[in-house]
Amino acid sequence: MSDKSLKKETGTRGGKLAGIYGTAEWFITAISVTLVFIVFQMQAYTIPTGSMADTLKGAHFRLRCSQCAYGFDFNFHSNRYTDIGVPENKTPGGNVDIRPEAPRCPNCGFYQDITKKDIILTPGQIGLTPVMKGDRIFVAKCIYQFTDPKRWDVVVFKNPTGPRINYIKRMIGLPGEEIEIIDGDVYADGRIARKPQGVQQELWMCVYDNDYQPARPRQKRFNGHAWSQPFVNDINSNGEKSKWNLQSDEPTVFSLSSDPGEINNIVYDTSLGNDFKATYAYDPPHEYTYMPICSDLMVRFYVRKDAESVVGVDMSKYGKRYRGWVEPSGDMVVGYFDDDGKLLELGRESSGIAGDDSRVLLWFANVDHQLVLEYGDERLAYDLGDKPGSLGERKQLMPRVSIFGGGEIKLSHVGIFRDIHYIEQTQLRQRDGNIVGGTRAREGHPFKLYDDQFFVLGDNSPASLDSRYWATPGLGNGDTQYRMGTVPRDYLVGKAFFVYWPGPFRPSDKFIRIIPHVQGLKLIKGGVRTEKSE
Repeated sequence: MSDKSLKKETGTRGGKLAGIYGTAEWFITAISVTLVFIVFQMQAYTIPTGSMADTLKGAHFRLRCSQCAYGFDFNFHSNRYTDIGVPENKTPGGNVDIRPEAPRCPNCGFYQDITKKDIILTPGQIGLTPVMKGDRIFVAKCIYQFTDPKRWDVVVFKNPTGPRINYIKRMIGLPGEEIEIIDGDVYADGRIARKPQGVQQELWMCVYDNDYQPARPRQKRFNGHAWSQPFVNDINSNGEKSKWNLQSDEPTVFSLSSDPGEINNIVYDTSLGNDFKATYAYDPPHEYTYMPICSDLMVRFYVRKDAESVVGVDMSKYGKRYRGWVEPSGDMVVGYFDDDGKLLELGRESSGIAGDDSRVLLWFANVDHQLVLEYGDERLAYDLGDKPGSLGERKQLMPRVSIFGGGEIKLSHVGIFRDIHYIEQTQLRQRDGNIVGGTRAREGHPFKLYDDQFFVLGDNSPASLDSRYWATPGLGNGDTQYRMGTVPRDYLVGKAFFVYWPGPFRPSDKFIRIIPHVQGLKLIKGGVRTEKSE
């Protein structure tokens, strides 16, 4: 072999070795960068429980009402399925009979009769449904080493009473504040803590959506009775029955044809539809009886009206009536009725839409002590005051919701929604049966936070073990203890920001969980930087 050929062969071998070393170096570098990224920047977590539902879900059933076809999620508690071979605190590999508890549809109020096997989700599955794993999320780690948490952030932290376990809740109270929960709302230093628009949109819960109507309304399992349209005609301004046609073109469209100056009303009847209690479809219905009334509500619909028509929404809170409406000119107006029944205007703004028979989205809310009216792209908000007594004497009265109008009007996609309602209790029963003091930060008992202390709550308020309930001090290194009810700054892990793999399941026992709920992919809304007073 010549020297020339020897050099060529050696070069070839060297090139192959260099390629192998280069690939190995690239692979090791990629793993190192990934590990650094995971350890210091971002990490993936799976939600284990339903304490943050419906924002984030643990193991759950994905259901669709067998009557109105409204889709909703229902918690999976493994300890309630031990009789069919599901170990405690485990998620089954296949489909599970949901016989132990009958879910209630959050839209039409239908109680699924599991004994009659009328939940049918996929062909061949009667009374059985797959258990979804918890949502998988990305968490920005170490972010709170460079910036302070904001109220309404969804945060991951070490459980103060068991630091080896990570918890996920919503940030509610910040260092130096006094936190108080009053009638479902959060108050910081005596002033209501309003939710940012993005968070608020995430937290609305369905009371009734007119687009979903039962197929067999005569069955008497809709909150204990047969179903009928919960919107009913009221008495109009002339003392006669309202002229709204509640089945004009189809059952989901409401229409009105009247003199523009004649106001006609339809009222939502809570004896026919779901009421306004702070119930969670994710939780067992046997708890609904004990839930308080939630009076922070929102009504939305699409409206077509001519240039002479007026349309709007009435809703009451603590017995006082508030109104948001759109005038023939297109002006958006909010107001309230005084004790003498006189309508007083509080705010006005032009929408730029004078009524050209185009379909426009209208929604009106009374939430966090604000009246908010949106019509098309315009928004009008009026501050009712940020103190606990700003809306007058609080009364546990079921709100009254009505839609009114005059002229030529058509409404579609009509829906009523309620706000999240943080539960406060005056008494708590310990496992030994003794009665102890109520939840932390309840009305009249503000909870003071000191340096590096935070207060957190779960979005599924009736089913969340959070700052309200922790009964032992937090555990630190050595003999160090942290104050009960607080998350120390040292235990903050990061901020949840994206659901990247929502509730995957397997369609049968032959497949792994590879089917995600694609519609559940979302950014997790959190706080925004505002003045401390909010």
